[in-house]
Amino acid sequence: MVVPLIGRLKGHEYAALVGGFFFLVFETAISFIIMFLPIPIIQWFYDHSRTLFHRFSVNPASGKSKAEDVADAIRKAKDFGELCQYWGYAHEEHVVLTKDGYLLGLHRLPTKRGQRKRSPGTSTGKPVVYLHHGLLMNSEVWVCLTNAERCLPFVLAEQGFDVWMGNNRGNKYSKKSVHHDPNSIKFWNYSLDDFAWHDIPDSIHYILDITKSSSLSYVGFSQGTAQAFAALSIHPQLNDKVNVFIALAPAMSPAGLAAPLVDGLMKASPTLMYLFFGRRAILSSTTTWQAILYPPIFTSVIDTSLHFLFNWDSQNIPYLQKIAAYAHLYSLASVKSVVHWFQIMREGAFQMYDDDVSAFGSPGGRAYRPARFPTKNIVTPIVLLYGDRDSLVDIQMMLKELPDHTTVMCLNGYEHLDILWGKDVDKDVIPEVVNALKLHCDDSCGSPDEFKGGFKVFER
Repeated sequence: MVVPLIGRLKGHEYAALVGGFFFLVFETAISFIIMFLPIPIIQWFYDHSRTLFHRFSVNPASGKSKAEDVADAIRKAKDFGELCQYWGYAHEEHVVLTKDGYLLGLHRLPTKRGQRKRSPGTSTGKPVVYLHHGLLMNSEVWVCLTNAERCLPFVLAEQGFDVWMGNNRGNKYSKKSVHHDPNSIKFWNYSLDDFAWHDIPDSIHYILDITKSSSLSYVGFSQGTAQAFAALSIHPQLNDKVNVFIALAPAMSPAGLAAPLVDGLMKASPTLMYLFFGRRAILSSTTTWQAILYPPIFTSVIDTSLHFLFNWDSQNIPYLQKIAAYAHLYSLASVKSVVHWFQIMREGAFQMYDDDVSAFGSPGGRAYRPARFPTKNIVTPIVLLYGDRDSLVDIQMMLKELPDHTTVMCLNGYEHLDILWGKDVDKDVIPEVVNALKLHCDDSCGSPDEFKGGFKVFER
């Protein structure tokens, strides 16, 4: 008889399991208590964490600079609309109903700075670009930068693109379904498979219907690239709707985490995540801790966590950018979607979710192989931009699973989040995205000469 876990875990992994369990019990209890605290008491905790920070800070605060005022304004922005309004951009909000009943929020920048579209929700006649965020994120991560020149959506809007940004089911802008209550387990019963079967294609079809365009360009970040890899591989007809797929910090089959205990534990049994976090949203208490911790302390916690889990130093992201952006970094996602990633890491293959959890660790192994996304079948041109210090990108493995027409660019010294918020993205990342869009844009953009004359040309 096989006893669950005993045959698969080592002694130090059991210690990590027990320690992690007690930490989560403690964290859940604290979060439960905080939930019932009145706002004045939460503010008291916030104020005292600020006092403690400045008391022990090496460089005590002496008054805010203009850059600090900007970072503070970005940090305090409540939503996507306020972030755009701060920089002078008018935005539109749209809602997509997926075929399985989820309501997804879409954000659109149809005009340049200071302009406003007379007829919202209609075609602009401009080339269309669709941006999609990564795991545990929402569309705010694209527009929470501390200067507009480093903000990809704003630059694309100035270039004359009709810019759209999507959101995954369950996050801040998509926490609704016509079938399931968001507090139910059924609502959160989704993985990467559902993003690929529904969220991405349904969002693309909606955008093309509104814009009256024959195709669009897709720019994904991290999991946003994995969702496109998966969607394009299982929907052959979708390839006709996407004229180029630009993958920033692409994710397909990461080697694992930098923390050996966590990595070994989750790979030994990915479904332990259900024991730790349940079957609804993961890390749902993050926003609570964000509310009671002074921003520099919260930033330090995030930096420490990123270094522990992924060995990222985050040196390319300016400190004030972290203060501004980390407040918009987290959004709700299902535990199941994270379990799916650990299954992928365990098997070393970009596969669909394995529902037969009992097969993990069985003495004779599996009698089947979980279905894999047929990514070699993708016809859409693919452009990969990745950092050589990104621990989540195994570029050689990825290229083996992608079609031969894939092109690659390596960004020296870049880690994962640097491609979004790094200090030099306006020089290293955005020009490459714009040039790829110009190269692959279809007839809807006009002839090459018209395109070149109508858009600002970045020098490489």
